[in-house]
Amino acid sequence: MLPPNFEFPVYEAMVEEDEEIPDEIRWILEQEKKAIQPHKEEIEIINLVTDEDKKEIKIGTLLDVNIKKIVIELLRNYADIFAWLYKDMPGLVPEVVEHRLPLKPECPLLKQKLRRSHPDMALKIKEEVRK
Repeated sequence: MLPPNFEFPVYEAMVEEDEEIPDEIRWILEQEKKAIQPHKEEIEIINLVTDEDKKEIKIGTLLDVNIKKIVIELLRNYADIFAWLYKDMPGLVPEVVEHRLPLKPECPLLKQKLRRSHPDMALKIKEEVRK
């Protein structure tokens, strides 16, 4: 076994240019560089019925105009078959969506002291909450 050569550090090693990277590996490396970003398409909110009885849907703005008209007309024709509220879905148990805290009646409720964060941290917290 050869002793390590400290006169030529690894981080200064020369890369041999004559070696070809296979296309499959090159493609994998390019895919790793790309960060996965959420799809950011603007949406349009459309009310399917009257202003008093709001039943709103969201449709992407990139949808073709003709297709958008057809979809909106179809949804308006069948707006009464969708469950817009939980009570519109008979047969479902309300306990599934109701949230209750199991508190003992003999235990008094306590209000905790307000904790303030550093102003710099407060800005970062607001940004995270917005995300």
